[in-house]
Amino acid sequence: MSRILSAEFPEAAQMAADVLWRAELVVLPTDTVYGVGSIIDEAAIDRLFAAKKRSPERAIPVLLSGEHAVGQVASDFPEPARRLAAAFWPGPLTLALPKRDDLPKNLSGLTTVGVRVPGLDHTRAIIAAAGGALAVSSANRSDQPPACTIQAAIRYLSDTVALYLDGGTCVGGVPSTVVSFENGELVIVRPGPISEAALRAALANEG
Repeated sequence: MSRILSAEFPEAAQMAADVLWRAELVVLPTDTVYGVGSIIDEAAIDRLFAAKKRSPERAIPVLLSGEHAVGQVASDFPEPARRLAAAFWPGPLTLALPKRDDLPKNLSGLTTVGVRVPGLDHTRAIIAAAGGALAVSSANRSDQPPACTIQAAIRYLSDTVALYLDGGTCVGGVPSTVVSFENGELVIVRPGPISEAALRAALANEG
């Protein structure tokens, strides 16, 4: 049976980590929308796909506890991406970076992996307690509107999730901006809270 707990409960991070290390799923608030996460493990990621009824061809993004954790999942962190991370992390920006060869195959069938550092302190604490990197997708059924409250996440995912962490209504309400680089050029993969103009201004900033 699923458990619901305040995301700000003093022991929430360790309790969530204990659940995650059992390859079970946790719903957690972010600065954009609620996410459902697993450790980066093939069986756990399979469980995440099943809960969301998500096609296995679709990659799962990764949330990090901080920029220092990029190397856990990415094989390279090019200078333009570092510049955007410096400007917008923690925050609603997902960077598609070259993925490490040793990641579970079901995390991403692409040559890249999407990574982001969320802007909530208690969410980063949960990720840190679970090792610094989690596979996290929006806490909904695939192709349904994102969940901005814990109640919406529960309606979508029910008892497929072991632990729900309630952080109130997500203030962002819009999934992150996703960008990649092709031949060094910025590509907007998914528009979001950070505008293309702001991204290009950050890339142009040499300071």
